[in-house]
Amino acid sequence: MMTAAAGYGDAVRLPMGPKTLYFFNHPDHAKHVLADNAANYHKGIGLVQARRALGDGLLTSEGELWRRQRKVVQPAFQHKRIAGQADAVAQEAAALVARLRARAGHGPVRLDQELTGLTLGVLGRTLLASDLGGFDGLGHAFEAVQDQAMFEMVTMNAVPTWVPLPGQLRFRHARARLQHVVERLTEAGHPKGADAGDGTDALSRLIASVGEETDASTGRRRLRDELITLLLAGHETTASTLGWTCYLIDRHPEIRERLHEEAVEVLGDRLPSYEDLQRLPFTTATVEEVMRLYPPVWILPRQAQADDEIGGLHVPAGADVLVSPFTLHRHPRFWEAPEQFRPERFLPGARGDRPRYAHIPFGAGPRVCVGSSLGLMEAVFTVALLCRELRLEKVPGHRVVAQPMLSLGMRDGLPVTVHPVR
Repeated sequence: MMTAAAGYGDAVRLPMGPKTLYFFNHPDHAKHVLADNAANYHKGIGLVQARRALGDGLLTSEGELWRRQRKVVQPAFQHKRIAGQADAVAQEAAALVARLRARAGHGPVRLDQELTGLTLGVLGRTLLASDLGGFDGLGHAFEAVQDQAMFEMVTMNAVPTWVPLPGQLRFRHARARLQHVVERLTEAGHPKGADAGDGTDALSRLIASVGEETDASTGRRRLRDELITLLLAGHETTASTLGWTCYLIDRHPEIRERLHEEAVEVLGDRLPSYEDLQRLPFTTATVEEVMRLYPPVWILPRQAQADDEIGGLHVPAGADVLVSPFTLHRHPRFWEAPEQFRPERFLPGARGDRPRYAHIPFGAGPRVCVGSSLGLMEAVFTVALLCRELRLEKVPGHRVVAQPMLSLGMRDGLPVTVHPVR
């Protein structure tokens, strides 16, 4: 629908049954909605409905509650702390490479599932000071939560939660499973794991914030909602980006070879360090280009709180407003050959006069993704190590289809065969 809407112009009214959606597809429009006049645009259609599945976590909350939640977790994502997590990220990426290498010559591997394991491992070590490896089925639980969130979006909360539909039942089991994980992680009031103890991780800060709530049940509920949101958003977007990166690299062997050469030249046989982010420009540019074509945050729904005007179009109070990075990143006015995979667009000095808001894979403005720096480092390190060591080939005949969930995934995953290159 978003691609079709973009064909009608940069500012479009879209009648949708009893509703009218307002679709904006220009960098200036995105800047206005997400940054300049962000206070007028709260989370909109879809995410409001998803609150019933996700609770009042950082992804769905608004106003003072959101500001308080953001203030709690923000220090866990500060530059100095993220730099200090580089070794943990590199070790998790190396462990993924080792697992995949062990599968060489043994038939197809569901790469999407392996990438979920990687990103959950990174999330646990860097943000929760905990080992998530002991919690089986987390990936499937999050799939059920995402399915339910999307169901709530599509049905606009019209179906009661007590109706025993298969998806609803899976969701209930998933929520119970995730609640159990939250209870285990927060047992005795502190995180569990070898890296626990300094109090700077997100989990420790969230646990400490619960003590500030006057009502204990409210505190427990908010801790649950925040952790489930952090667990979901913290691994899903990076796993999505890495999946699309491996898919596109497989389709472009000349780019894969260039990535291999850069990784060998810069890293040799060692693991990457934080300083290597500046020494891997083509790898970083490749990840950026993947996020242009397949942005992890593919749609940014908002609801206008007061009348406004955008691109000459009157936006009434209460209107549902849509900004789509997926279509904005393919706007022919700002991107030459927008459907082509060209990492060189993002090499140092190549931006030219392209507007800042033509590329917003993590959103923008006050609600920009708080974990974008960590996610980018994780993706760059993983791509460098994968391309240095392995060639991953999509199973012939498997059709890759984008699946617009909370992030932009693949409908039937990504089965690959593994071939060592060194």
